[in-house]
Amino acid sequence: MRAHDSATPTATIAEPGAAAPPEQPSPGEAHTPGRPPAGRDTGADMGGGAEAKAAASRGVLLAALGVAFFSLTFPATAWALEGFGPWTATTLRVVGAGLVATVALTALRVPLPARRHWAGLAVAASGVVIGFPLLTTLALQTSTTSHAAVVVGLLPLTTAVYSSLRTGTRPAPLFWAAALAGAAVAVAFALYQSGGRPTLGDLFLCGALLICAAGYAEGGRLARELPSLEVIGWALVGCLPLAVVGSVFALLHEPVTLTAHSVTGLAWNVVGSQFLGLLVWYRAMGLAGVARTSQVQLAQPLLTLVWSVLLLGERLSPAAPVAAVAVLVCIVVVQRTRA
Repeated sequence: MRAHDSATPTATIAEPGAAAPPEQPSPGEAHTPGRPPAGRDTGADMGGGAEAKAAASRGVLLAALGVAFFSLTFPATAWALEGFGPWTATTLRVVGAGLVATVALTALRVPLPARRHWAGLAVAASGVVIGFPLLTTLALQTSTTSHAAVVVGLLPLTTAVYSSLRTGTRPAPLFWAAALAGAAVAVAFALYQSGGRPTLGDLFLCGALLICAAGYAEGGRLARELPSLEVIGWALVGCLPLAVVGSVFALLHEPVTLTAHSVTGLAWNVVGSQFLGLLVWYRAMGLAGVARTSQVQLAQPLLTLVWSVLLLGERLSPAAPVAAVAVLVCIVVVQRTRA
């Protein structure tokens, strides 16, 4: 949950105040009005001082909005599974979001992305458009939403690790200490909520965790060069043909029962989680960087548990306020720690 704009274009995790030399556009590539020139930072590396801090602050606020969208993904998926099979729910989710992206890109006359962006878009699409939605939907067939939230507790740390390895940078020790502590609190709380017993869906959740971290980091990296609409938009459009074929096969083999819950859950995942959530999330990464933006997601498991109580009738542990405070403290430390 997901989790429904990374580092510098080539080498560093985006942090306020950092600067990188502009990348020269490839031969034949013209600047398009409304799109930042290739290689030009669009966020936290805009310059030093107040301007960079303001960009990072906007990024954190957008990240919080994205987390609010993502926190409803697991409950919405549970609703969708009341009337759709897991493959049908996943493929229709991608088809719907892909159609929304197609309309938006066409209406704005957005040109095709440059060839050098295709590999990054493919990784982002495999992680946040296909891998994470499918694997978490399969997991929720046997796991409760509170247990599945463990993947979200680990996702910020995994994203930061992937980004660090991808760019070759090393954040400050306090950064990692706060990230590890926050992830540990989120994981322990989610496991406590589920009784601490592993489920059959754990393998799916582990795979979702790894592939989504790559999708977040690569998409966030692209968001330093492209508007977030183009990042998630082209990722969705690229997956649309496969999703259409997959939805046809899924509908032929899985029963469908249209209920208020199933339709509402699927609709939310299409618009809120898969399109709008990722739109603001990648923009946040472009402004504040992958590592710092991902740490805001530490609050997502707790928000998901609140929605699980309100929408699914799950019982919330008395430990929730303690865990919430601990996670928020870790987020504050991470946001104040420079790499």
